[in-house]
Amino acid sequence: MIAKKTASSCIKSAFIGLSAGAALCSLAAAQSAPENREGIPATYTGPANSVAAIVNDTVISTFDVQQRMKLMLLSAGGRIAPQMLPQLQQQVVRDLVQDQLKIQEAKKYDLVISDDEIADEIRQMAGQSGKTPDELLALLKKDGISGQTLKNEVASNLVWPRLVQGRYGKRARVSDDEIESTLERMRSDATQEQTLISEICIPVPSPDQTQAYYDGSLQLLEQMRKGVPFAVIAQQFSACTTAAAGGDMGWVRAGELPEDLDAAVRDLPPGSVTNPISTDGAFMILAVRDKRAAVKQGEKALSLAYAATPLSTGRAAARTKLEKLATAEACAGGKTLRQDLGPDVDVAVVENATLSMIDERFRPAVENLGRNELSEIVEADDTLSVLYACEVDEGLGILSRAAIEDRLYSRQLERIAQQYLRDVERKSTVDIRLKSQPEAEQNRQPSANGG
Repeated sequence: MIAKKTASSCIKSAFIGLSAGAALCSLAAAQSAPENREGIPATYTGPANSVAAIVNDTVISTFDVQQRMKLMLLSAGGRIAPQMLPQLQQQVVRDLVQDQLKIQEAKKYDLVISDDEIADEIRQMAGQSGKTPDELLALLKKDGISGQTLKNEVASNLVWPRLVQGRYGKRARVSDDEIESTLERMRSDATQEQTLISEICIPVPSPDQTQAYYDGSLQLLEQMRKGVPFAVIAQQFSACTTAAAGGDMGWVRAGELPEDLDAAVRDLPPGSVTNPISTDGAFMILAVRDKRAAVKQGEKALSLAYAATPLSTGRAAARTKLEKLATAEACAGGKTLRQDLGPDVDVAVVENATLSMIDERFRPAVENLGRNELSEIVEADDTLSVLYACEVDEGLGILSRAAIEDRLYSRQLERIAQQYLRDVERKSTVDIRLKSQPEAEQNRQPSANGG
């Protein structure tokens, strides 16, 4: 009776169009397969044909897969083409396997996300869609989705960055040369247009799977050509941190992206999507949503460390004291200096001062300063002063060094996280038992000899 009801639901979904029921037909077929308990942990007492995957000693059930697929279909507003459902199912199984790997690895280090933290995250998610947490959970329940499904996904999303940061945060280091190289590229391209970009990241677990993941990336492009929005594909398939926002990277200046990605989007018109680009162990797909002319160069601005001592100190003694400003690490705020300049020397920091804001008596000393350069001594109001350039904004609207460092650091940490997850998976026992729909159909085909 149950089997007949399931088959009827699948037939009905074929006529009424895409629905969660249509997406789950292959799971129903899997559950009707003969039982085989080989390799199933003794702690699992459910039906063997409901095992979608086994991660070490933890079972992922077909119910777990159903729930996650329903959640993804709901967030996509049902805009997933039927031919994408087998790939979506495979992606869901992979996501659930990786979630388990992350949680199991975190437990080794006694790292657990609290219920309060999960509740806070769900509160933020609900708020972004103008709902209360109760309203969000009620919406999920209405579509047959357990609130625990969302909580499990949230827990995995929170625990992994925290684990990676704790274990490898110090390994990700951005050198001054990397920052300067990025700045130079941005300066040289500052007169070019800016591009509004979205991204999809498809990590490749191992080199021998490169072709398979490239083919999968091409299938995503095919879905876009058939009308599935880029943002929907990004939400469901991208491993980038921008996935929740539909892959939105915002406005990006020429030279701001890594060189291979920058070159790929440079000449594309708005509305274009790149082919899959192999970079850093993943395939990237970028969408050019819009372009705008570069901003015109504005007024130069500087962040300056300032040191001053009374004229009575004497020029020779003052020079000895004030020149220490260049190595005193005053740019952090001037209160905790690496070396003492003396009790009669005052130090302060002035942020983002344009040349027009600076006293005209000091302007000649600072207008040609580059970053990390010290001015000549300036005499004014019975005081001897020097200024040290912490940051220099040439009026091109270029990101600050701190912002560039943060971005480069985040990208490094993301690459480390991907490698870490691959290493964890290699050391684990992962048995994926749920066949994709095409595989299941092929397995049910009669053999050439009529068997």
